[in-house]
Amino acid sequence: MQDVIIIGAGPIGLACGIAAQKQNLSYTILEKGVLVNSLYHYPTNMTFFSTSEKLEIGGVPFISHNPKPTKNEALEYYRRVAMKFQLNMNLYESVQRVDKTPQGFRLHTSKSEYKTSHVVFANGFYDKPYLMQVPGEDLPKVRHYYTDPHPYFNQKVVVVGSQNSAVDAALECWRKGADVTMIIRNHEISDRVKYWVRPDIENRIKEGSISAYFNAEITEINETRVSFLHEGQVKTIANDFVLAMTGYQPQFDMLTSVGITLDRDNNMRPKYNPETMETDVPGIYLAGVVCGGLETHKWFIENSRVHADLIMEDIASKQGVLS
Repeated sequence: MQDVIIIGAGPIGLACGIAAQKQNLSYTILEKGVLVNSLYHYPTNMTFFSTSEKLEIGGVPFISHNPKPTKNEALEYYRRVAMKFQLNMNLYESVQRVDKTPQGFRLHTSKSEYKTSHVVFANGFYDKPYLMQVPGEDLPKVRHYYTDPHPYFNQKVVVVGSQNSAVDAALECWRKGADVTMIIRNHEISDRVKYWVRPDIENRIKEGSISAYFNAEITEINETRVSFLHEGQVKTIANDFVLAMTGYQPQFDMLTSVGITLDRDNNMRPKYNPETMETDVPGIYLAGVVCGGLETHKWFIENSRVHADLIMEDIASKQGVLS
């Protein structure tokens, strides 16, 4: 039986593995995809809002060419961290169920089973997009993830949303030759958009290079067109692709299946002790963005990397192996 199983090999999951090593705890990191899977699926040309220093874990310096690193620089950095610490991790192995046992927990995965005294959920939120719940959303032309603008060259593209992901997709696709229309539920571009990007998108909309409909919602999608409600009228435009950048949510079903309470009056925030990160299910901990429930903008690498030490110090103290 291991001391702890960490679910998720994102930056915070890696930080948890490093902290477990420091406390001489036996551990395994389980990841259903690639190393830092969510970051890998970010847009190819993405630049982080945070500086490289704020993305560091394990005391390993993150040197980037510019103050704000790129996605590829981050992937290289976290690969280097994983190799430096020789982290014990299994990639491409998804956790399917967590059962409580008299001795602790049994995890059933796509490849094996594990027994452990403690479990850490550090699995982020990037895998379950918010759906628009409109006819045609299941068509192949509708995509909830955006990585690269090249496939949209010379295509009529609708981008849904006004957060960073939507703005980045709209600007990149337009600059690579797409005819871009934004459908935005709110009355303006989100105030959370990166400060150096917001003037760019606002100017492109103002000059008409990118069309934008505010206070608008898609009502139907078909193979060649998109219909949406705008100012009380249904409008229809020609369309080849829809990039629905509507955001993502944590996998609440996994949390509730093990008995963790979600506060429905507080954005589905899981209950946990902020001093130890232990949930209301003894032995199960949370780390990273999953702590915020539906407030996925609350926790980032820079302000949740401290969770790793809090968790492993608490587990080590209970195990009697505090270093």
